[in-house]
Formats: sequence, C-alpha cells, structure tokens
Amino acid sequence: MRVNKAFARARRDTRRGVNRITATESPERHWKPKRSGGDDPAAHLTIEQIEEMGRELDAIRQRVMDSRGSADAAYIRRVIATQRALDMGGRLVLMVGSRTKVGFVLGTGALAVAKILENMEIGHNILHGQWDWMRDPRIHSSTWEWDHPSTAEGWKHSHNDLHHTYTNVIGRDNDLGFGIARVDPDQPWKPWMVWQPLFNAVNAVTFEYSIALYDLELGRYAGKPLAAWKPAVPGLLGVGKKVAQQVAKDYVVTPALSGPNWKSTLAATWTANLTRNLWSNAVILCGHFPEGVQTFSRASTVGETRGEWYLRQMLGSANISGSPLMHIMTGNLSHQIEHHCFPDLPSNRYAEISVEMRDVFDRYGFAYVSGPLPVQLASAWGKIFRYALPNGAWGQLRRDPVGSVATGAQWAVRQLLGGSRKKAARKSALRKRALRGSAAGKAAGAGA
Repeated sequence: MRVNKAFARARRDTRRGVNRITATESPERHWKPKRSGGDDPAAHLTIEQIEEMGRELDAIRQRVMDSRGSADAAYIRRVIATQRALDMGGRLVLMVGSRTKVGFVLGTGALAVAKILENMEIGHNILHGQWDWMRDPRIHSSTWEWDHPSTAEGWKHSHNDLHHTYTNVIGRDNDLGFGIARVDPDQPWKPWMVWQPLFNAVNAVTFEYSIALYDLELGRYAGKPLAAWKPAVPGLLGVGKKVAQQVAKDYVVTPALSGPNWKSTLAATWTANLTRNLWSNAVILCGHFPEGVQTFSRASTVGETRGEWYLRQMLGSANISGSPLMHIMTGNLSHQIEHHCFPDLPSNRYAEISVEMRDVFDRYGFAYVSGPLPVQLASAWGKIFRYALPNGAWGQLRRDPVGSVATGAQWAVRQLLGGSRKKAARKSALRKRALRGSAAGKAAGAGA
C-alpha cells in the first residue's frame, strides 16, 4: 500500500496538536474546502491571529496543569468511592429485595448511576491520562481496566490516538457516524443508509458492545479470506474475555446470589445496563453531531499548525448546558469543546475553563455551540434522519411527500430487481465455469 509521506508526517505531528509554525513555512491558512465547498469558518482571521489564539489556549492549559493538586486528587478519589458504594449497594438491594417495587427501583437506579459514573467520569477520563500526574498506580491510564467490553488499550487507540487527532476530519475520523451513520453531506451516500435511523436506535440500545466492535476496526477485514483476519484475533479474544467477565458478573453471579429473587434481579441488572447505554449514546451524539458543528476535509490537516488544531477542536465539538450534576453524570463531556481542546486536563476543571473558552470564542468571532440535552439530541437525530437520504432528498420529501415516496418506491423496486438480476448472472457465470472445468477434466482423462 502506497503511503502518503506528507499525510503520515502530518498525522504524527498533529497528534495532540504538537505542530508549530516554523520560520521556513509559509504563514498561510492550511484549510482546504470540502467537496461540497463552503466558506472557511476562520476566513475572518489571519494565520497570526489563529496562532495567537492557540498561544492563549496553551496558556490556559498550562495554568491548569500547574495548579493541579490535592483538591483535584480528592475529587477523583471521592467519585471512585461513591461509584463503588453505589455499585455494591445497588447489587445488595437487588439481591434481597428486587421483587418489591421499592427494592427494584432503588437497586436498579443505584446500579445504573454506578455504571454511568464508572464509564463516563471515571474510566473515560482516567484512560485519557487526566490523572496520571497523581502517580497513583491504581488510578493511572497504563493500569486502569474499566467495566466495559472494550479493552483499555483498544479504546485508547481508536479514541485517543485517532478520534482526538482527526476530530471531524471526513475520511479520517471514524467517530464521525461510527461507521453506521452518515451525518454530513460530504460523506458518500450508499443505499443501505436509508436504514440508518433504525441502525442507530439499535446502536443506542447495545452501545457498549457496538463500541467494542467498533474499536476492533473489523471493517478492514471485510471480504478478506480467513487467513487475513489473523491480526484481529488478539483484539477479538480481549473483547471476548471482557464480555464473558461482564456477563458472568451481571447476569450469572448477581442473580444467582439473589436466590428466589433471581428473575427480578436479572431484569433489574439488564435495565441498569440499558440505561447506561442509552445515556452514554445520547451524550456522545450531543457532543459531536448537532447543528453548528463543523467538519473538515482531509487535506486541511496536512501542515496543520498548533492554532489550527485548536481551531478544529473548537469548531468540531458541541456542549450540553445544565447543572453540576448533569456535568458529572456526562463525565464532564457536557463540556465537549473544552475536553477536545484539553483532553488530558482533569475533567473537574472543565467548568472553570469554559468561562475563559466562551471569552475566546467571542473575541475571535466563533459561535460557542451549546444547548440543553433534549435540544442537542434532537438536532443530532435530525441529521441522522436527514442524511439517511441522498443530498437534497430530505428537502424534496418535505416539499412533495407523495411524489418523493413514489419515486423512492420505484427506486427500491429497481434496486431489488437489479440485485436479483446480478445474482442470477453471477450464478450463471459460476455454473458455466464449473461446466467448463468439468469438460476440461473429462477431456484430460480421455487423453490420458
């Protein structure tokens, strides 16, 4: 496979936004329009202004880095202790009283909150290295293994190395739709995408397992012979082990310890996992896909400077407004803009940083995309429905629903008939090939 050296170098240099303008580089904006065109969202700024903005954000980051201390360490230890108490308490309540309405609700609620905290505020942020500075081997990105089907190493590669490097870069950021949704007009449309609202509903229900499979990047091996799947085996075994452990804990051990309450405990545990999956999926959609979030061409990352990297994180993310409890329950990903600019800073500091970030957005002329969770979620799902159809088809459907449905039905019939013809032609070709092979074999035998 041919390697684009310039792009590979840009990938290495832009990881975590490490680029700088050098004296030999042309001080021009490294922005290239997408296929659909569109204006440069930072056209009103010079490259010097963008780099000055980057230096301001560097200063914010450094100030927080220098001020980390005992209060921050106490925060994460307190959250971990709370999560473990909720997890254990919820399971105990379910074991002894899941058949009562009060016991079912209390146990399920406590377990669901514990699972959300563990995945969002604890696991996600520890694996980003936000707490490595504490030098506590129990709370360190190199040793932490979370309560999730994805292995820590696999997730760190797909999320930290790829998604945070290529945030919203079409063709590079696999998180832009997670491979099952088209959420931007520049993503190519394929016929199966008409079903993407259904696929995304299923994805929300099974989110933890969907993410585990997504992290394995199995699409690379699709259609290849079995021998080509060898590199995927370690990842599959790792995920399989994690899934077995989780299933055993949630659906075997806990119900078994409940004795006669095992059925209600099983139902309560499943409900807690479902709640965690739906919540996590909603938070992720709200942070990446609402209206106002920008996407970028692949070419724009080549030669990307530090300021431009910051700019892409700022424009490619969206926040969720809400209370301090909302922020904790989202893993502080309600501050997605701040998280994407500073993924390695302690999550409990994002609210403090957000005040300064709003000021930066205002002074440099950018829209700080933020809103309540229901509004952001509706906006994200609006894109999932709109881009399930070819570009422009959604508008046509709204203007002429009857005609559009009729045209779509005709297209679907043609696709089905065309597919049937292709299958028949393929079978016929295989049959002729087999007959030719058989005839050749008989001729060779007669000659012998």
